Amino acid sequence: MSFSERYGYKPVRETLQVESMDDALRNGLWSILTVGCWDIVKGDSFHRRVISEKQNKEHRHLCEMLWINYFKLPIDQLHHEWTEVRNYLYKYFFNCPWYEVYDFIEFVAHNYQYPKMNTREQQVPFLKAFTQSCNGRLEIEMSAYRFVNGQITRITNDEEIEAIEQAASNNFSTVSTHINRSLALLSDRETPDYRNSIKESISAVESLAAEILEADKGTLGQLIKQLETKIDIHPALKDAFSKLYGYTSDANGIRHALMEKENTDFHDAKFMLVTCSAFINYVDGKLQE
Repeated sequence: MSFSERYGYKPVRETLQVESMDDALRNGLWSILTVGCWDIVKGDSFHRRVISEKQNKEHRHLCEMLWINYFKLPIDQLHHEWTEVRNYLYKYFFNCPWYEVYDFIEFVAHNYQYPKMNTREQQVPFLKAFTQSCNGRLEIEMSAYRFVNGQITRITNDEEIEAIEQAASNNFSTVSTHINRSLALLSDRETPDYRNSIKESISAVESLAAEILEADKGTLGQLIKQLETKIDIHPALKDAFSKLYGYTSDANGIRHALMEKENTDFHDAKFMLVTCSAFINYVDGKLQE
């Protein structure tokens, strides 16, 4: 994890890859295409009159669909040699805008008719295996998008990102430090730490309450009750956040030191980061009334 990621100097939208795509993500998606599609082509002939009934017919169909419906090129410009076709696809994939990469893999997912892909356990339908492989890479590289029911869908919206950005620039340095640390742990491309990301999110809210109350210590469960002396918090919101905090502190929760099994994932950590950021911004807004 780089210095800029650890201390929050890299913009949230860049960290989460919302309107961009770094080389690691683009390379990873191309590798999935290579293993799942391109490497299965047999030989180099791609001519209808040369290939047998079965050999390469799925690839020929995919490329015809690409030329006609995706690139909108004349079909007679589809080269008869697979090496030339692959080179064309490679150049396009690594030079097109980030959003067209998503267009491309979505198109392949729906137009490649190869029946099954090998997994470690069994053969599964191509669409399922391909989208699962892509989603694994999209998660590792912190893309804001996933395949959902076969369609590329944004899973992190502007409101969530803006909430994190606002909380990360909080006037209390301890609060912004915890939020930035939570984001860094969540977005670590090599070894994401979801459990500790959640801890940092909760610690950010604890720090905010302690700063407002000028308290040296205290759990969020205790501090949030005292916040009512400073700001008007709706009872339902106070109870909801206290219960959410309780989830992270009970015997099966995130903070239990003896928890043996890692059972948290990206979605748990993202939910807590967004929720805690929104609560921090809510409390700040109430203080300014």
